[in-house]
Amino acid sequence: MEQTSTAKLAADYLRLGGRRLAKIDDNHVSTRQWKHETRAAEAYWNAHIAPLDEKRRDEVITHLPTINDV
Repeated sequence: MEQTSTAKLAADYLRLGGRRLAKIDDNHVSTRQWKHETRAAEAYWNAHIAPLDEKRRDEVITHLPTINDV
């Protein structure tokens, strides 16, 4: 099955050592980060995910592991 563009962004971010976790509560989507991520992951987030409009960024976040998974 082919990944959506937002799933691919999330997968690439995680592959680079991204540590952000999704927090989804009452239809509010955000991220939490307790561990340091790699410089490559941070740069990728800032270049490819942070600039997205809120709806697309939220779609990417929903593909990250959630705080309930840890």
